Amino acid sequence: MAEFSKYIGLDVHKETIAVAVADGEGGEVRYLGEIATQPTAVKRLLNKLSRAGERLRFCYEAGPCGYDLYRQIVAAGHSCIVVAPALIPRKPGVRIKTDRRDAMGLARLDRAGELTAVWVPGPEQEAMRDLSRAREDMKIIDRQLRQRLSGFLLRHGRRYTGKQAWTQAYWRWLEGQRFDMPQQQIVLEEYAEAVRQGQRRTALLEQQLQRAIEGWSLGPAAQALTALRGVDQTAAATLLAELDDISRFDHPRQLMSYVGLVPSESSSGQQQRRGGITKTGNSHARRMLIECAWGYRFPARKTAVIQRRAERAPEAVQAIAWQAQLRLCDKYRRLQARGLNGPKTVTAVARELCGFMWAVVRQVQRPQEFSASA
Repeated sequence: MAEFSKYIGLDVHKETIAVAVADGEGGEVRYLGEIATQPTAVKRLLNKLSRAGERLRFCYEAGPCGYDLYRQIVAAGHSCIVVAPALIPRKPGVRIKTDRRDAMGLARLDRAGELTAVWVPGPEQEAMRDLSRAREDMKIIDRQLRQRLSGFLLRHGRRYTGKQAWTQAYWRWLEGQRFDMPQQQIVLEEYAEAVRQGQRRTALLEQQLQRAIEGWSLGPAAQALTALRGVDQTAAATLLAELDDISRFDHPRQLMSYVGLVPSESSSGQQQRRGGITKTGNSHARRMLIECAWGYRFPARKTAVIQRRAERAPEAVQAIAWQAQLRLCDKYRRLQARGLNGPKTVTAVARELCGFMWAVVRQVQRPQEFSASA
């Protein structure tokens, strides 16, 4: 007997939702038509499909419309999953794609148990994720503005001869630049002011992110992660905002696979062929992990900054952090000695760094389970 009475596939768009229903006992999938992407229209659909004692299961693809639909369905007492689009089985020979077919396909595949659900964040978790992604967006805009200003100066032969750009000395040099044509002087001033505003916005969002950690349910775990080399408060908050409580994974290899840092494979028969990393899962978390892993290209040592951050963590976490330094710094040197290039080496280090992060969060969130498995 099927677990649910009906399986409802929803093809969600900005203005409309295509709806299809598959009975739990089998049979043909029925297409019910389209409704508006509005809470009132969804409520009417739920009332129409619900009957006393029936268990309904809804599913729709993860996308730009977010999780409000999921929360409304769950609040009404029904089951719902948000499906990973990249893991939906597809027939290569089928070249026709419509909203009707997509909704019916989701209902049919969910009834067959062929769909993979993504993790849905709670309201608090989603708010932290939005804040961390806004900060990341501002960093990208800031970098683009700097590149445009540097390109403008280079086109006109203005080259900074100091050691490093965007320092106070660089800004003093920039303020001293003068162009004969007033139009070009205006361009310089506007570019410079845009860069200043971008830096202020980025700094403000970083401050807000660090303040939000204090009242966050994962705040202690984020604070403990800063004991690891290369992981500051911003990096720790970003990772946990994207991945939630990573101690929910039973083994660190599951976390490595979740963020797409494991090698891809295409093997057949006696031939085994492995390629680059899969790059599946959360790209924001994967990018931050690789950024943190660059800190292990130097020899292992407890600098003053690392030691100050580690002192705020439990002794067990400090021991894990030092073990991570010893292992990962040595791994970086060994891979470099074998001739592996820098990005590939850092990617390999980031994959193992996942395991140490899992151990740190597990120690903070589930100390009894961690001690039993250690």
